[in-house]
Amino acid sequence: MTRLKGVALITALLITAIVGSVAANLSWDNALDVRRTMVLLYRDQAVQVAVGSEGWVRTILTDDLAASANDHLDEVWATEIPALPIDSEAVQGQIWGKIEDLQGRFNVNNLIAGNGEFDQAAFEQFERLLGALGLDPRLAAATTDWLDSDESELIPDGAEDPYYTGLTPAYRTANQRISNVTELAAIDGMDGTSFEILLPHVTALPGRTPINVNTASIPVLMSLGPNLTLGDAEGLVAARQDGGFVDYSDIFAPLVDPELVPWISENTEYFQLKAVVQIDTVRVSLFTLLHRDASSGDATPILRSLGTI
Repeated sequence: MTRLKGVALITALLITAIVGSVAANLSWDNALDVRRTMVLLYRDQAVQVAVGSEGWVRTILTDDLAASANDHLDEVWATEIPALPIDSEAVQGQIWGKIEDLQGRFNVNNLIAGNGEFDQAAFEQFERLLGALGLDPRLAAATTDWLDSDESELIPDGAEDPYYTGLTPAYRTANQRISNVTELAAIDGMDGTSFEILLPHVTALPGRTPINVNTASIPVLMSLGPNLTLGDAEGLVAARQDGGFVDYSDIFAPLVDPELVPWISENTEYFQLKAVVQIDTVRVSLFTLLHRDASSGDATPILRSLGTI
């Protein structure tokens, strides 16, 4: 009888331990499920807040075009958006960000002409930009081959499908204009360091676009002409302070490659909004490409991406 009582006690203890363990696991799993659900909810809320900020930015850009004839870095849109609180019954957090003039950068899609072949003047401009950044100018040929419609390599530095399909993993060239400059990370010769250096000075916009000289960086200004030096570009940046150039066409005509003169401007149609929203521990980055109609001033989002360039 004593032995049976001992067995019963041990059995009861084992059952209690098993039940406690199961209960603890269920409680932990439930806590994780609740946390995952809250994170997904916060993320959805953050995305909605970020997208909602586009309306505010569209108003800023429309009002800007109505107020001034040119676009420069002393305007309201060029001011970084400070951290603003989000405080409501449903959402509590903050949002911050900035608006960038994408036509102050070199549009890699300019490398391709309307017939799908490469544009010589834009190609030489890209080579000069790479040189101004201390990067290998041979990247211009590889980038052009990535975009052009043919399968003929630009000699001696190009690369087409036969090269990329031999890699592991294999992939193919775009053979068309691109919508995101992150594709440049895949071209032959482009390492991580080179990509990070190049990224602030390039963009990928629909069709061919001019450079806004009022907002272009020093390397981009240097790329406009074969004889533009670092000192020249620094002088141009100093001269455009307080509202941009008074008469940009007269200033740049003797400096710019004659074939690029039609492709400089003091106005911008394409802007990028970067909105960062943080709710609890969840942070969402939204990048929106906006096109502002030059006649009506209406700004329209044409491309959105989350957490990417």
